[in-house]
Amino acid sequence: MTAVRVSVVMVEDNPLHLRRYRENLALDPSLVLLGEFGTARDGMAAVAELAPDVALVDLGLPDGSGFDVIRHIRQVSPRTAVMVVSVFGGERNLLEAIAAGATGYLLKDSRATDFNESIHALRAGESPISPSLARLLLDRMRAGAPAASPTPAPVPVAAATVPPSPLSGRETAILEAIARGRSLGEIGVVLHISPLTVKTHVQNIYRKLEATSRQHAVFLAQQRGLLKL
Repeated sequence: MTAVRVSVVMVEDNPLHLRRYRENLALDPSLVLLGEFGTARDGMAAVAELAPDVALVDLGLPDGSGFDVIRHIRQVSPRTAVMVVSVFGGERNLLEAIAAGATGYLLKDSRATDFNESIHALRAGESPISPSLARLLLDRMRAGAPAASPTPAPVPVAAATVPPSPLSGRETAILEAIARGRSLGEIGVVLHISPLTVKTHVQNIYRKLEATSRQHAVFLAQQRGLLKL
């Protein structure tokens, strides 16, 4: 079976990293590089014009923030999946990228095979994240507090008011499974529903929580106390 062709735009200013990404992409003929852009301004203009399947975005650009590029892409080309590829790890960067609309996050030391497979996974609706960053995300969810923010004073139980969840019981179960690292296929098997039905539930979760990715949905639900992990 012929692999699905995936068009890619790179927004990166480092020539060495660009060459490495270019060499990685060349190993897979189904990955089509539409262009390389070294500034935030050029990258945003290119995505608006080319509407690629995937945009690889660095966070540190000479004329602006990669977060701004991600937000712009979500506005001008919603079909474009965004993957951060950066030397900058850390919880703050990861969560800000997810909040901006990124659906994947790789550190620049990722292997070529992981790099290309992650692009295909991103295009297929998954959210690839470097393992060390995924651990940070899980630790944050277990902590139950938003990143890079002072921990608020505890509210007495008697005074606390918990709003009703906008999610159905099935949607909550699916989101909890996603938070535990289950794939959509695995969730379908466990719940005895088709993958298409799982995807429909996930889209409903995105709509109800105003989320842009699975990680973003988990993060928002955790903040609102909708998940029990």
